[in-house]
Amino acid sequence: MAHGVEGKPPRPGHIDPATADAVAVTMQALATPSRVRILGRLREGACSVGELAASVELEPSAASHQLRLLRHLGLVVGQRTGRQVIYTLHDDHVGALLDEAIFHTEHLRLGTSQLPRRWQEGSA
Repeated sequence: MAHGVEGKPPRPGHIDPATADAVAVTMQALATPSRVRILGRLREGACSVGELAASVELEPSAASHQLRLLRHLGLVVGQRTGRQVIYTLHDDHVGALLDEAIFHTEHLRLGTSQLPRRWQEGSA
């Protein structure tokens, strides 16, 4: 899919079924708190499974399982260095996706979320 103008995708009025399916699968990564915590840790920088597991308070086998799923979803990449695999976010889009989800959640939690401009009083 093209990135559109200035690195942003085009704003379709209709999302085709294949794109909707792909986005839904990607968003599944945020459906488990442990995966969100893993992505958050990797947002800070690359690390091994052991470092990651300790950082997010998971057993190494559980961290490895979640990383396998995140790798399958295209959100993290791993590079073997000797006997270790060092993981990092796939690209900046993953960090931005995580940031936006966190910002949205915080706005809702703090009650500072605003109505879309088209719904605000006086907008037509």
